[in-house]
Amino acid sequence: MATGFFNVPSARNEPIKSYAPGSPERKSLQAALAEARSKQVDIPMFIGGKEVRTDNKSPLSPPHDHQHILGHFSNGDASHVSAAIDAAMAAKKDWANTSWENRASIFLKAAELIAGPYRDKLNAATMLGQSKNAYQAEIDAACETVDFLRFNVQYMTEIYKQQPDSAPGIWNRVEQRPLEGFVFALTPFNFTAIAGNLPSAPAMMGNTVVWKPSNTQIYSAHVLMEVFREAGVPDGVINLFYVDGPTAGSVIFEHKDFGGIHFTGSTGVFQNIWKTIGGNIHKYRSYPRIVGETGGKDFIMVHHSSKAKEVATAISRGAFEFQGQKCSAASRAYIPSNLWEDVKNYVIADLKSFKIGGTEDFGNFVNAVIDEKSFDKIAKYIDDAKASDKVEVIAGGGYDKSKGYFIEPTVLLSSDPKYTTMCEEIFGPVITIYVYEPNDYEATLELVDNTSPYALTGALFSADRYALEVGMKALENSAGNFYINDKPTGAVVGQQPFGGARGSGTNDKAGSMINLLRWVSPRLIKETFVTPIDYRYPFLGE
Repeated sequence: MATGFFNVPSARNEPIKSYAPGSPERKSLQAALAEARSKQVDIPMFIGGKEVRTDNKSPLSPPHDHQHILGHFSNGDASHVSAAIDAAMAAKKDWANTSWENRASIFLKAAELIAGPYRDKLNAATMLGQSKNAYQAEIDAACETVDFLRFNVQYMTEIYKQQPDSAPGIWNRVEQRPLEGFVFALTPFNFTAIAGNLPSAPAMMGNTVVWKPSNTQIYSAHVLMEVFREAGVPDGVINLFYVDGPTAGSVIFEHKDFGGIHFTGSTGVFQNIWKTIGGNIHKYRSYPRIVGETGGKDFIMVHHSSKAKEVATAISRGAFEFQGQKCSAASRAYIPSNLWEDVKNYVIADLKSFKIGGTEDFGNFVNAVIDEKSFDKIAKYIDDAKASDKVEVIAGGGYDKSKGYFIEPTVLLSSDPKYTTMCEEIFGPVITIYVYEPNDYEATLELVDNTSPYALTGALFSADRYALEVGMKALENSAGNFYINDKPTGAVVGQQPFGGARGSGTNDKAGSMINLLRWVSPRLIKETFVTPIDYRYPFLGE
């Protein structure tokens, strides 16, 4: 076979289409939405390259129109988890021995398929299945998934290029082996791109994967699996099943070949997983890699020198895009009293202009939350706030689930900086404001740092550079992604690697080389060209 030192195409961020009225992409996406609406799909699991169906079916419906049926998926059980592991282990040797450039080619092809012929299908599935508007779906499902695939290929080559120095007469080299065993990808509902990245990143590095998506993201996960298969991912390399979490865990975390988990989800679930792995550590062939991004209670901290309109826009976008269902969404804000009235009026004006409804109407900025369980949880936070003497509802506060799971973007004003909604992750379109006196800037910085167990994202607004420097230092451990004079959400692959610490996860920075390094086990090889034949060192001479 031919050999060479191959250069992969330079990674670039996929351009975001506008979907403006009259644009060709708008018409094309609307046709894809109509096509998806017009039929019901029968979604199988994929294990060892085979479609696996069961008689136990569950319906898939748009969160904004829960009476409509998009299709059904086959529920699996513990036997399907075991079959997926067996398939992954059977495929492991051949996949690990596949040359890196061929692995790279597969995932570069997947990127181009999503950027081209699958773009509308994946975006439409995300819009219908997860209730994202066209622009949010375009950023997530199409562009970010493409970016993950392209940049991860580039990072893979950069990892392979990193080699040690060699003294005269020897050659030191490092090879990056896949992990022993299989990797478990456990993916959330809110980002199609995360669902694509969590199984593909370990697979790209030569690992085989078993993948469980959230039940509320299966519709677009199915499309992703179609892409992987068309791109040429071999049978058994990525195995997709639909079971509940405890069932998956009872098989996976007991298996001797469990090699690692790539996780995005709730903090509580992740902590329980970590505890389970720790309790089973003696059973595993090696120490598993535990990589997780979990919750957040993301803040906007405002200095008195800031501009009210800029702060208001950061709140309106950062808290309410995708109904606040982002780990990075702004959920608490600290605003000095000299700016509060202006900020409040600007935010209220923004909210009055929001249109709320289904995703097929491109005029709607706000859509539905993901399911009834989420709806009920968020509604309770709002009801409790209405009943509290410490909280005032500044805007919103309404909700209705008769047709879809719609919750009005809600702004709360709390006199207590430690009120529940200032501390706990809500994961919905609710932000709580605390107003402080301008002279209390540094004390409020300390309050921001100590209020929440999370440390995912945060934003600091100031026109005073000295104040910015003080704030950046005070909040250095409060957010893994820190934004200056911008909303605390919207990380771009290749530009802002994403992750947080404390209760927000392991901070292994998805969208960077850091994450891919977790899916390899390096081996150092030292080769001596002229081997010594005498044990005596020079100092032993007479």
